[in-house]
Parts: sequence; structure tokens; C-alpha cells
Amino acid sequence: QVQLVESGGGSVQAGGSLRLSCTASGYTYSRNCMGWFRQAPGKEREGVATIYTGGGLTYYADSVKGRFTISQDNAKNTVYLQMNSLKPEDTAMYYCAAGLLTRITIATMLAPSQYTHWGQGTQVTVSS
Repeated sequence: QVQLVESGGGSVQAGGSLRLSCTASGYTYSRNCMGWFRQAPGKEREGVATIYTGGGLTYYADSVKGRFTISQDNAKNTVYLQMNSLKPEDTAMYYCAAGLLTRITIATMLAPSQYTHWGQGTQVTVSS
């Protein structure tokens, strides 16, 4: 009952920036957390940045801390991921996700298994 639409992926050089957007529609009361996850070829899907939409608390993977910023626009039901100082190792398919979490911790917020609704994914490629 929740649909997610993503945009903003592309190709940039190392050190560049990208801004990803994810808009949620449908029965948004069925989720309280949204976030961004990524998966590179041969790698497991990992949490990048998530937000507790009711209170605005944010969580980041150590690998992106200080470079990426997640934010929300409640009027538009949209979550953004501002990606600065991009590195080649950031290259991956990025997915927007939403879920209804009963336990808010660093571990649960960044765990893909905690999320039930997923976007189609958008490719981010960073060249050296």
C-alpha cells in the first residue's frame, strides 16, 4: 500500500555531488522510517542513511558519515539524500526503502531486513 518513486542517480567524477529524491505515496501511516540503501556487484545490500520520519532522527553508515546528508520534506512526503565528496567506492545501485520499525537503534535502522517497501533503484557511478 506504499509506493516509492526515486530519482537523481547518474554519473559523476570523484569529489562531485549528487542529490537523490524519494517520494512516498499511498498509506504512509504504515511506516515510520525511510532511508537509502545500496548494493554493488557481488556485495550485500547495506544501509547508507535512514531517518525516523516522526522525529527527524538520522542514522548513517560509518563509510558515508560527514559526506552524505539525509533530510525530509513532510509536505511532499519526500526524503532526500545529498551526496558530497563522492568516492569510486560509492558506486552502487541505490534503493529507497520504507518500514514500520518497533525498535529504533543504529543496528535496526540500517538493516535492510527491517524495511518492507522498496523503490526500483537508481544507479550511482563515481569515476576516479
